[in-house]
Amino acid sequence: MSKDQAVGALLVLISIVIMVLYIWLVFFPGYPPGLLPPGIDVIILKLTGTVAIIIVFGILAWIGYTLATTPPPKPIEEIEKELEEELKETEKKEQEKPEEAKPEGEGTS
Repeated sequence: MSKDQAVGALLVLISIVIMVLYIWLVFFPGYPPGLLPPGIDVIILKLTGTVAIIIVFGILAWIGYTLATTPPPKPIEEIEKELEEELKETEKKEQEKPEEAKPEGEGTS
């Protein structure tokens, strides 16, 4: 078994244990009697709801912050204008280059 497979198996095992423990704490908080304090099921549910809300709205806040702080893209018309100017400059440079003349007789045997 490779290291990745071992880590994967461990994650599966830990997840199953946490799921079973969660179900036990929420649905059977008084079993066995005296083991857990009364009301632990309500505390677990409140904690779960709080964590879920923090995660969902934390991601939403992150997306909002990213949208608020990212500069808007250039309009397409401006990009097209820049490309046309670059193309004209390139064509102008190509036309200004003198044609390189090949020496006569080269390539003949």
